[in-house]
Amino acid sequence: MNGSTQLSMNDLERLVRLAARAVGRHGLAHAYGHCSARIDAERFLVCTPVPMGHMPTDAHGTVVPLDGPLPDGVLGEVRVHREIYLRRPEVGGIVRSMPPKIMSLSTLGKTPRPRHGFGSYFFPSIPMWDSPLLIRDDEKAAALAEQMSDRPAIVMRGNGLVTAGESLEEAVVLSWYAEDAARIELDVLASGGGEGGPMITREEAQARATWSGRILERMWDYLTFGDTEI
Repeated sequence: MNGSTQLSMNDLERLVRLAARAVGRHGLAHAYGHCSARIDAERFLVCTPVPMGHMPTDAHGTVVPLDGPLPDGVLGEVRVHREIYLRRPEVGGIVRSMPPKIMSLSTLGKTPRPRHGFGSYFFPSIPMWDSPLLIRDDEKAAALAEQMSDRPAIVMRGNGLVTAGESLEEAVVLSWYAEDAARIELDVLASGGGEGGPMITREEAQARATWSGRILERMWDYLTFGDTEI
């Protein structure tokens, strides 16, 4: 899919609205959560601070500079987006979500392990930010971005998930993949089989974690199906 920086501002606004509603519609966020798309090397666009599943079709996001304070009205945790964009020029979109199974698993001090195809995108593991507190200062936001490093996701213990992709579409799809991996992990734990069972190997992950064959586009189409702005 085309990177966000190739879109006009109107198309970027529409993309952010579509992404927000997809995340909310599929139960990956409730009243809380936000998503953003990079505009260029100095700015990104974050969705308006309303429940993502209820994002109006005429909503306008806020342009946030990578240097300087957050604009008025922007949620405090958007500084996490800023710190990731600053460190990772390849990132075009970020989603901050609250997937319920990720949340449940994280309260056990665990993140999903690579047990199935969708889990392979996070090989060898999703790191965990080991705090349930909201991130409301630059120092903690920078520390989370450093811990995330070049990974596609990081779990926040009892506080949700952050995903980053080359496009906002990819970040949304990765949010769904991470939640499905958490579903698998919880099913394994609930089965009484302990934490055993085969894991995806590095070689299998390298082969499976691909976007060829319209894998990304098909999941994006599924997540946005029926949206009035399609």
